Amino acid sequence: MTTPFRAACLQMNSCSDLSANLAQLKQLLIEAAGNGAQFVLSPEYCLMMDGSGRVMRDGALPADGGTTLAELRQLAVQLNIWLLAGSLTLKTDEERIVNRSYLIAADGTVVATYDKIHMFDVTLPDGKVIRESSAYRPGEKAVIAATPWGKLGMTICYDVRFPHLYRALAQQGAEFLSVPSSFQRQTGKVHWHTLLKSRAIENAAYVLAPAMCGDHPGNRQTYGHALIVDPWGEVLADAGEEPGIIYADIDPARVAKIRGMMPSLQHDRPYAVADNKVK
Repeated sequence: MTTPFRAACLQMNSCSDLSANLAQLKQLLIEAAGNGAQFVLSPEYCLMMDGSGRVMRDGALPADGGTTLAELRQLAVQLNIWLLAGSLTLKTDEERIVNRSYLIAADGTVVATYDKIHMFDVTLPDGKVIRESSAYRPGEKAVIAATPWGKLGMTICYDVRFPHLYRALAQQGAEFLSVPSSFQRQTGKVHWHTLLKSRAIENAAYVLAPAMCGDHPGNRQTYGHALIVDPWGEVLADAGEEPGIIYADIDPARVAKIRGMMPSLQHDRPYAVADNKVK
C-alpha cells in the first residue's frame, strides 16, 4: 500500500520509576495522536531506564508483559494509533531478561515482537565499561511486520552498527526501519546521525528512530536527537536534546521511486575475500 501517513517519534527522559515513565509516555502519546500521528514510536527502555543491570532485572515486567502491556494496547485503541513500544524489559526463565520491541495495531493487537539481537558490550571513550550481555539475553530472529502502509523492519539501538541486518530486512521487503534507542551521549555525538543516515541510504528506506535523552539513574547519559530520515538520506525531523515529539509525513511511494532509480538492493554479488599472504 502506498497511502501516505503521519509518523511521530517520541523523545523521553525515562528513569527507574515505572509509574512516572508510563505517565510521561501516556502524555506524549495523547499529544502525538492529537496532532494527527497515525504511527507513534517510543524509545528503547521507554518504561524503565537505569544503568544498573540489577535494577533493570528487578524492575522487569512479567514474561507476558502483564498489566503494563495491556495498558499500552488499550491506549492504542483509545487513541486509534499504531504504536511501537520501543522496548520493554521482560523476565525470562533464566536470570537474564530480554529487551523486546512491541508493534501494536490500532485495534490493540500485538502484530509483532522483536528481541534485540546485538548486545552492547563496549568500553566507552571515557573508560566506562558496559556489558549488556550480562543482564540481557540476545534475540535470535530478525523481524519484518506488516503495517497498513507497508513492511516494517524492527531493530533496536546497537543493532544500527550491523548493516547486514538492515540489508537483509530491506531485501525481504522492509520499506521502513524502526530503531528505538537509548544511544550513549559519548558515541552519539560522533556516530548517531551518520549511522542512521547510512542505514536509510544503503537500503532506500525510511528510518524512524525515537530516542532517550538526558541523564538517567545509574550514571547513564543519552544523546537524544530522535530522527526521522527519508530513503534518500535527508533528515526530515530532529528532536534535539530535550524530551518531546517529532513528526514527519511519510510517503511510501518514495521508497519505490528511489529503489527504482537506485536499485542497489538488486546488485549484491557473491564474492570471496582474498587472503594475500606475503611469501
